[in-house]
Amino acid sequence: MLSHREGQRVPNVTFRIRQNNEWVEVTTDALFAGKTVVVFSLPGAFTPTCSSTHLPGYNDLAHVFKQNGVDDIICISVNDTFVMNEWGKYQEAENIRLIPDGNGEFTEGMGMLVDKSDLGFGKRSWRYSMLVKDGVVEKMFIEPDEPGDPFKVSDAETMLRYINPEAVKPLQVFLFAKEGCQYCARAKELLNKNGLSYDEVYVGKGVSTRALQAATGATTVPQVFINGHLIGGSEALAGYLAEAL
Repeated sequence: MLSHREGQRVPNVTFRIRQNNEWVEVTTDALFAGKTVVVFSLPGAFTPTCSSTHLPGYNDLAHVFKQNGVDDIICISVNDTFVMNEWGKYQEAENIRLIPDGNGEFTEGMGMLVDKSDLGFGKRSWRYSMLVKDGVVEKMFIEPDEPGDPFKVSDAETMLRYINPEAVKPLQVFLFAKEGCQYCARAKELLNKNGLSYDEVYVGKGVSTRALQAATGATTVPQVFINGHLIGGSEALAGYLAEAL
């Protein structure tokens, strides 16, 4: 039975990390002392749920966590440092510190080391998250002890609700654009001015006008979506931002 360690100190471990082609030793004291830290741990880098949801969720909400008193967000997995470094690059996880617990010492000390030999993984971490203040565990969210790889409570939104139920999450913004389009430049200028990050795809570069029309009903760009809702072009975006922000 996996048990909580709330009120206890995190294990005293030294991690061996590869940085700038050199070996660096990082202690748990360096990671946690005098800080408020969110930790999430998962079975393995590059695995489906970890890559599609668990890590991206924390990376996307990192700025909101920091607005609510969190100094760092750490992902710990029983993987070697080379795998963790490559996974971080692949995920563009610039807001997360990925820590390799290659020997499983930290995970074992947390009581979260489990046997996944049936998958060919050997010893790995159970999926969980925790809020650590000055090296002491305040809160843990441990996935239920059931078959498979449950992912129900260790997500970023559950942790954020614990820290501040009233925390305002960032808007999710996406737009279709074209190179050299002055209206697209205007839309992006508006988004940047209002501190909104966004993803974009360029029509004509792997995305056809037919796809644009199927998705938006329009053939012109930009076409901006916010939280899954089509806003429209740059003028519609300006009106939306004037009312919403």
